[in-house]
Amino acid sequence: MLAESIHTFLVSISPLGEARVGIPLGVLRGLNPFLAFLVGLGANLLVFPIFNTLISKFDHRLWQYRGYRKRSVKLQRRAKKNVGNKIGKYGFWGLMVFVMIPLPITGAYMGVIAARVLCVDSKDAFKAISLGVTISCGIVAALSFFGTQASLDA
Repeated sequence: MLAESIHTFLVSISPLGEARVGIPLGVLRGLNPFLAFLVGLGANLLVFPIFNTLISKFDHRLWQYRGYRKRSVKLQRRAKKNVGNKIGKYGFWGLMVFVMIPLPITGAYMGVIAARVLCVDSKDAFKAISLGVTISCGIVAALSFFGTQASLDA
């Protein structure tokens, strides 16, 4: 059970899976769906403070280089064009819904990047991303639970 919990945690904190993959994987490996939810949620909630801090440190150090600045500004313009209107228009709730939708490219990592690019206050971003992650994890855990129940009944 410890190995499954650690595996669920590591997949849930990784940018490739997040809790959307970690929770179902934990349930498939035999974890109780509630425990898989808690482990996946805990790991995914750690994404904001860790990733936001890393981005801040790297951005601060690399900003002095012209190539980095140029690419960074280009990325910011593209991000504002693609998601800026939606998140900017709805603010906190837009960011929360963006993170909440359990689809690829809409998780906590992209939420942190979107919040930084769109200059959302860190406290508001943390609250919105945390709420979105919690709801997303709840949806995924419920689907995992009902999916395993349906497979056992069949």
